[in-house]
Amino acid sequence: MYIINNNLFFPEVTQTHESGIIALGGDLSTERLLLAYQSGIFPWFEDGEPITWWAPDPRMVLFLDELKVSKSMRNILNRNTFRVTFNREFRQVINHCQKVKREGQNGTWITDDMIEAYCELHRQNRAKSVEVWQEDQLVGGLYGVDLGHIFCGESMFSLVANASKVAFIALVQYLQQHQYQLLDCQVYNDHLDSLGAREIPRIQFMQILKN
Repeated sequence: MYIINNNLFFPEVTQTHESGIIALGGDLSTERLLLAYQSGIFPWFEDGEPITWWAPDPRMVLFLDELKVSKSMRNILNRNTFRVTFNREFRQVINHCQKVKREGQNGTWITDDMIEAYCELHRQNRAKSVEVWQEDQLVGGLYGVDLGHIFCGESMFSLVANASKVAFIALVQYLQQHQYQLLDCQVYNDHLDSLGAREIPRIQFMQILKN
């Protein structure tokens, strides 16, 4: 496992520990974050822990043409109950992602330092958000890092039923329209599986990333 000091460097993902951890330490500078994502690596840690960098195998991804939209979800979308915007309230979205309680989790991995780091990425047009509104209230959304051909999803939230699914579907439609190749979902969870995401070997993910 590689220990990062001040050098702007990550090892090849083939050197990742079987746990999925590839490196510890460093910082959350824009340069380091972009290098990480471009190298198939992402940060994931909790307050009080060293910055931990991951490159898991397998990798959870969504091939855009494999998106699953249930009949009930289509009905919700057709009712126009929600309004969707892009990149209007990035900080609000990431703040909600930090605060919303999730089943099976005692805390959050989105630290205050991480919020500031991703807001800086957003100012440089490298991190983007999707917002879901009900009337004038922000009720759901997601954010992630945009590599131009792959969108690296980071987190999503819902304050009302189905709002995060609306954000996810809207993002996938946007990525399809702009000829992206993949939505990176990082690690398995049931919610993403229900939307059509699946695990692929890390080597396959890296081939697409470097294409």
